[in-house]
Amino acid sequence: MKRKWASKVTFLSLSLIMSTSLLAACSKGSESTAEKHVLRLGVLYGGADNESYVRQQYTDTYEMMHKNIDFEIVSAIDYNDQRYDTPDPNGVVKQPDPFAKMKEMLTGDNPVDVVILDYSMLRRLIQDNLLQQLDPLIQKSKFDLTDYVPTVIDGIKSADDSGNIYALTPTFSSSALYYNKKLFTDAGVDLPTDNMTWDEVINLASRVAKGEGADRKFGLSINRWAGDGFSDVQTYAAPLQLKMWDDKGEKMLVNNEQWESAWNAVANLYKQKISPSQEDMSAWQTKISTDNPGAYNPLGSDMFLNGKVAMTIAEYGYVNEISNAMNNASKIKNFTPFDWDVVTMPTQTSKPGIGGNIYFSQLMGINAKAQNPDDAWDFVQFTNSKDWAELKSRSSYELVARKEFLKPKDGMSYNINAFTTLKPIPPQSTDTEKLQREKPGIWEAQSPGFELFQKVIKGDISAKEALQEWETKGNAVLEKLKTNPNGGTGEGVGGGGPIVRPLDDTAVEAEPAG
Repeated sequence: MKRKWASKVTFLSLSLIMSTSLLAACSKGSESTAEKHVLRLGVLYGGADNESYVRQQYTDTYEMMHKNIDFEIVSAIDYNDQRYDTPDPNGVVKQPDPFAKMKEMLTGDNPVDVVILDYSMLRRLIQDNLLQQLDPLIQKSKFDLTDYVPTVIDGIKSADDSGNIYALTPTFSSSALYYNKKLFTDAGVDLPTDNMTWDEVINLASRVAKGEGADRKFGLSINRWAGDGFSDVQTYAAPLQLKMWDDKGEKMLVNNEQWESAWNAVANLYKQKISPSQEDMSAWQTKISTDNPGAYNPLGSDMFLNGKVAMTIAEYGYVNEISNAMNNASKIKNFTPFDWDVVTMPTQTSKPGIGGNIYFSQLMGINAKAQNPDDAWDFVQFTNSKDWAELKSRSSYELVARKEFLKPKDGMSYNINAFTTLKPIPPQSTDTEKLQREKPGIWEAQSPGFELFQKVIKGDISAKEALQEWETKGNAVLEKLKTNPNGGTGEGVGGGGPIVRPLDDTAVEAEPAG
């Protein structure tokens, strides 16, 4: 439940409510004399206490312009219901099946008309014939999609085997490869370009990395918060959609050449001091404290902003942090502003054009059993229109799906197309969340991997040997989970590493251990 759609967007400003005249062209409108009726909007997670947010975000302006329509907000899973559930003797609260709850909301006696859904669910909803195909409606309404960014429209189409459209989204989030132009110039190395492979990026990173000890400048940090190589593997290999275990959670799948290649590629970044380790970060921060005792550094441990890393992967919202740092450079001791830009995330040679860390948070589909399908389509058109996109373009953290309104912020000049070119990783049919619910302790099979990866970095063991050992230890955990699905087996616990979802997930994110 970490990646809830509501956490990915900001509140609409008052100007959104005031701008109905601008939005009037977005929708066919409704006669004031038309019979008043209800349009039901379904979301996966919610509750009465956050209904006002949903209305501000999606429906208030539409209702103002369509006096004959009242929205009813429906949540497939109510936070408040879970809040008061009693844990079992092991302290575990039984989690509902999100897909089953979504399906129930779409097929019940009083089904919703429009549903806001997560990209990871899109393929399964299509395969179960729960959503209405939008292509005929788009053609009939002459709804213009020619200026949708490739990342969005191609990603939506890839969820269906026939390439049809079953949902639209007004905004999306994406990551790119940020780089410090000065560090490349100082090293005499060519600047990064769009559509580079991981091999090409790593080659550049190795050439730009210079210096010794606490004064070293590093070439690449796969994660902004450098030093966690195990999580870096997840980002590096995300397009390959590797799995840690099988769909039943009964057998480890890490002992193979693809995993070995990914481990070697990332481990070598640390071995060769191309990427900073936790020890490197500590040495650098110790030097700062020694040279400037008591000095305050508002940039914290961000090694890219501090000029210690030439390239890093970060989300679109990082533009704001960079801009703020540059604008306040005079207030930051020993900080020199630098020129920067972005290019597309590195891609895997075997998966050209596919990037990771692309997320659709506001996908809107029409229920195949919608009671008001015409109004549902009108609403979907409205929230995906050009005028709506113009208002959404004011957001600081998400990108709008229409190219016309994709512009660098505040007069800055950077390659915004870097965020819009690659296709997202296609969603899978496998219900990984079901496995997590049925076997809450399955993440214990991951912990040995974290510990063993550190040994690979230190050169104590080869990647092949480490993966073989992980397979053995992980299988032992999975075997015990057959009789004790809640875990606590003692196997593989205590690594202290991050909990990372398997690589068949749509957007790979690390969660704090515990």
